[in-house]
Amino acid sequence: MAGTTYQVIVRGRFAPLGDEQRAALLARADEHDVYQAKFTEEGTVTYERSLLGFTFRCLVPATGEDDEAVVIGRAEASAAAAVAELGAGHRDLTSVSTDLADIKIRHRARG
Repeated sequence: MAGTTYQVIVRGRFAPLGDEQRAALLARADEHDVYQAKFTEEGTVTYERSLLGFTFRCLVPATGEDDEAVVIGRAEASAAAAVAELGAGHRDLTSVSTDLADIKIRHRARG
């Protein structure tokens, strides 16, 4: 079956952080600024220095048999793994996905 790709945004909160975790996240905050955000298959974690929450943006390839719940499940698992790589836990994940095939691009008329 033909496949498609979904663009997924996962938002969540950091689990309670210890002093060492906070220091480690703050030391790398510039690397995870919103201006560094990209939609890639590996995904991108961004967060603010307040360390209240994070956003994970990713592309999830899907087959025709994969429904949106499967796609979101994969994205949330990737988000959890990415946050764990930063040395933190997560909670309260919410996600929104868009099938890239549904995005229509309007071209400006040249004149």
